[in-house]
Amino acid sequence: MAERADRRLPRRWIISAVTVSLAGVATAALGATRGGDHDETGPAPSPSPASPIPTTPAVDRIDQARTRIKAYLQRYDGHLAVAALDRQGAAAVAVGSRRFETASIVKVNILAALLLRQQPPGKALGSETRRLAEAMIVSSDNDAAVALWQKIQGFRGLTAANRTLGLRETTANSHWGLTTTTAADQLRLLSALTSPTGPLTPQDRTFIMGLMKKVIPEQRWGVTAARVPANSSVYVKNGWDTVDADGGRWLVNSIGRVVEPGHDWLIAVLSDHHANQQEGIRAVERAATFVLKELRAATAGDGPSQS
Repeated sequence: MAERADRRLPRRWIISAVTVSLAGVATAALGATRGGDHDETGPAPSPSPASPIPTTPAVDRIDQARTRIKAYLQRYDGHLAVAALDRQGAAAVAVGSRRFETASIVKVNILAALLLRQQPPGKALGSETRRLAEAMIVSSDNDAAVALWQKIQGFRGLTAANRTLGLRETTANSHWGLTTTTAADQLRLLSALTSPTGPLTPQDRTFIMGLMKKVIPEQRWGVTAARVPANSSVYVKNGWDTVDADGGRWLVNSIGRVVEPGHDWLIAVLSDHHANQQEGIRAVERAATFVLKELRAATAGDGPSQS
């Protein structure tokens, strides 16, 4: 598939907790995922007190995993970046600060912007708007994206919403698919979409995650490859396109969530400069699998914190 009235949102929605550093995911981003209630689409929290701050050996293992992930990505010469965190623990990593065109992963951002405009907050979308939202996410329908892009007032509306969502490295473009972003900023977006302390209502969070869980089978590649076989739930949105400025080579992006026993992973993998789409998909899937394998190993034996 080829992917090609600004109003200020209420100040009380401004999210300050969801922050991610380029050198790694800051502790504030982890804190933003540990609110008093729980995300209806993920595992319910235990009534027991939160686990203590991880010991130094655990942090060292994560640093070692980050080093191995950096070495793994070096083979792509800057054309691949990843960011991941565990909403149930302290594992977090972000490698690669390059800005990539979003292609269709921006459709999740468009839907978040649309929901933030609802008054009162959490008000259900109209039947036609809801149909468009489902088509835009579940089957990556471009016509639906154009219609909703107009509803949020284009790049102005997306820019305003991103201030509320805590995004710092995403630049909206008048053509939505040419919006640029970083892996760290996509992790900020996923954090905002899943955090009980974020700007979206529980109903809105459930709606977005529900659509990402229903993506059609032929588009369920990407970060889904990092799931473990049993007892896991996967939420995904992918983007792919050719880049004129790169001689028609392919960009392939994947963002999503993998919920499994003991972990609730948020992960973003962005890439470009591929000879074809399948090459890009393989690179993204291998990177996602490698990152979560490393982070699982780094946290093996650590009790999960409560989300």
